[in-house]
Amino acid sequence: MTNKIFGGPAIFLDRSDINTDEIIPAKYLTEVTKEALKPFMLEDLKLENFDPRGDKMKNARVVVSRENFGCGSSREHAPWVFEVNGVHTIIAQSYARIFRQNTFNGGMLAIELPKDDLDRLFALDKAGSVSISVDLDAQKVIAVSAGKTETFSFDISPFDKALVQAGGWVEFADARY
Repeated sequence: MTNKIFGGPAIFLDRSDINTDEIIPAKYLTEVTKEALKPFMLEDLKLENFDPRGDKMKNARVVVSRENFGCGSSREHAPWVFEVNGVHTIIAQSYARIFRQNTFNGGMLAIELPKDDLDRLFALDKAGSVSISVDLDAQKVIAVSAGKTETFSFDISPFDKALVQAGGWVEFADARY
């Protein structure tokens, strides 16, 4: 069973098509440990009022974004940099296929919500800091901000859910093969 925490303070990246080069720049792909990637998460992402080294990012345990998250070059390093920074939950309208599967393979959640639900979630961010919790068994996201609570349902395949519950592909395979 995983020891990862799915929830906590959220950071909102209000843009579609955030690519893997923005998540972890290619110049760091020669690093040989996940830990070495840690300080470079989202360092090339340019968004108004976003500081990749700021306290809000350092404290974030959930990333919320728009559609086609993790597009661009396929690389396991993109989900790894989130994992090593304690971000085990990413919520978006859609993902690039390889990024999405690499996230599940690492035992983390890539939750997809429809645009209307994401818009409601982004509205909570306007009210103040948002804390998100995930009930994986019930497949619910619970978001709280300024005393207001919103609940969203999500779908996850039984296989991807099993990967997350096991802690990732390696742990899943070790337990079964």
